[in-house]
This record gives sequence, structure tokens and C-alpha cells, in this order.
Amino acid sequence: MVRERIWTRNFFVVCMSSFFMFLTFHILATAFPLYVKDSLNGNQQQMGLVITIYVLGSVLIRPFSGQWVDRFGKKKMAVIGLVIFLIACICYFGSKGIFLFLVIRLIHGMSYAVASTATSTVASALVPDSRQGEGMGYFSMFMSIAMVVGPALGLFLWKDKNINVLLLAVCAIAALSLLFTMVMRMPQEKRDTAEPVLIAAPIKRKRGISWSDFIEPKALPISLVGFFLAFSYSSLSGFISSFTAEIHLSHVTGYFFVTFAIMIVLFRPMIGKVFDKYKEHYLYYPGILLFAIGMLLLSQAHSGTMVLASGVIMGIGYGALLPCFQTLALKLAPEHRRGSAAGTFFLLFDLGYGLGSYFMGLIASFTDYRMMYVVAGLITLLSVAAYYLLHHRPRAKLPIQNHKANIA
Repeated sequence: MVRERIWTRNFFVVCMSSFFMFLTFHILATAFPLYVKDSLNGNQQQMGLVITIYVLGSVLIRPFSGQWVDRFGKKKMAVIGLVIFLIACICYFGSKGIFLFLVIRLIHGMSYAVASTATSTVASALVPDSRQGEGMGYFSMFMSIAMVVGPALGLFLWKDKNINVLLLAVCAIAALSLLFTMVMRMPQEKRDTAEPVLIAAPIKRKRGISWSDFIEPKALPISLVGFFLAFSYSSLSGFISSFTAEIHLSHVTGYFFVTFAIMIVLFRPMIGKVFDKYKEHYLYYPGILLFAIGMLLLSQAHSGTMVLASGVIMGIGYGALLPCFQTLALKLAPEHRRGSAAGTFFLLFDLGYGLGSYFMGLIASFTDYRMMYVVAGLITLLSVAAYYLLHHRPRAKLPIQNHKANIA
């Protein structure tokens, strides 16, 4: 049998578009809290607020973004989202006060919600159904690399504390994301756009507006588990630079993120194949355990070796978890609702990231960074109960129920 191709021109293009968009996000997620601390003399709570207000904008639009993608088309909404995304980056140059700065952050988060939902749905549509785990694993690999390269690049761009240099670089990267999206071709766009109009619209007229019009119920359980992962991960991107400075190990911060990224890239091909051949539980349980161990190890780090070792362990765990969650959210939903499924997943993931950024900063301000990472590790372990109750146990009952139905 001939295996269906994953690496087509359009799939590569959407991966690059997603990479540059997420890179922009994580550069600013790292550099802007430092900008608040160094230039505005802000505290840990205010540093977290810079992330939280952005994520608030994303959360406000997420419930609608999936519906818009399903109704109006994947590429169209991706382009619209990224145009506004780029304009928001440019507008930071003119933000002279904290209020205007936060308003732009809010709008920037809204555009990010639309663009990321659309690009994820595009990627899922371009990957053969028989290789969804492997294909979406590669797609999320670009997101994961951006998540770990972005903070290192953000630290580098902010080293001279020059906001103009930072913003010029961010605008160029956002423009690249838009450019890749504009040259992407979607041969199935017309068919996909028509489906929601023919199927969903008449139903809505009969029963009015329901929460399920904005949230995909089948993607909700695994998205809630993703919430816990994002809540814990926010402690890395938002505060690790301050933590390493406090323990006099600032020189290893960039290496931590590079190590994290290398582990994701090395293990990603194997992780995608495991997902397609076996149950997702084979990825989740080892992955969440490794991520929690790495977080707890980081909380006790007293040397550069311990910091880098925690990066290795967490990189392997996180690299298994993110594609597993994202692929499941899209795969469990009906094909014509994949935009809503992507929106649901990112809604909970962004919400976890935003709330985590604020509450982790709150914990650090009342205790210290070490205790903050202990709490982050414990929250990661608590997510195991959520995964088992919301996803593992209900899915385990399905074969039994189907078997009984066949006998009847």
C-alpha cells in the first residue's frame, strides 16, 4: 500500500505561518513582562497582567473564531486574523501609556485567536485521516519550537532594553506569517465553506443560540485537560528568566529553552507514529509524569546542570502532550465542526496560560519562585485525575457499549 503524503507544499506553508505567528506571541510573552519590570518598575502581578490581558482578548473571541472558520472559510479567516495581528504589532510603537498599551494587547489577543484557530483547522484538513496523529504532531512541533525558541529570542532582543529593536523584529516576523498564509492554496475551501451553511444554519434557526454553537462538546474534555498543562507551562515562559537571575544562573536561561526545543524535535516523529498505532494513553501518562518531574526538579535547581536537566525532561514530556491533545480535539469532532473544535481547544489552552501567568506571579510574589514551580508541578500531577475522569474512562466504555449494541 502507498502511504498518503503529509509533507505537501501547502502543509509546509501552513506550518511556517503558524510557526512565525506563535514565535511572535512567545517573544512578546517573554520580553513584555521584562519591559514592565525594567522600564515601568512593575511587580510580579503586573508582569503577569501583560500576558493575562492578551489571553483575555483571545478567550473573548475563541468561542466565535471556530464558528467563523467553519462558516466563512479557513484561509479567509486566517488572512483576516493575521492582518489585524500585524497591525497590532505596528501599533505598539504608538502606545505611550499603560492604558493604550493594554488595549492594543487586548486586540492583539483577539486577532491571534482567529488566526491560530484557522491555521490549525487548515493543517488538519491537509493531513490524511490515516496519518492525523503523525501529521498534526509535525504541525504542533512548529508551535512547540516557537514556544521554546520565542522566549530565548525575546531575551536576546531585550538584552539592550531597546523597545524599538524588539518591535521591529516582531513586526517583521508577523509579516512573514501573513505572507506564508497568503500564498497558501486550499483546493477544498469551497466544499468546506459550504458544509456549515447547509447543515448547521437551519438547525440554529429552529432551536436558537446554544453554547454548542460556539464550543464543540466532543473536544471539550481533552481541552479541559490541556487547560491544566497550559496553566503549569505559563510559569516557564513568564518567569524562568527572573528565577534564573535570582539564583545567579541567568547565563543558562537561553540554553534551557534550546534544550527544551531539541527534545521536542528529536522525539516528535516517534510520538506521532505512537499516536496513530496505539491509544493516546501511551503518550499522556508518561508525558505528564515527565513534565511534572521536570517542573519539580527545576524548583530545586541550584546549578546550571539541574536547570538544563529539567529542560530535557520537560521537553520530552511537553513534546508528547501538546500534539496528543490538539490531535484528539480535532479528531473527535465531526469534520464540519473542526474549526469549532480547534477554537475550543485553544480557548481552554489560552485560558489556562493566561490565568496561570497571573496566579503564578501571585504565588511568586507571596512566596518565591521555587514554591511557584512546586505548585506548577503539583497542578500538572492533579491533571491526571481530570484526564482519567473526563477522557480515559468514558473512552474505555465505548467498545463495551458498541459491542452490546451489536449483539442487540
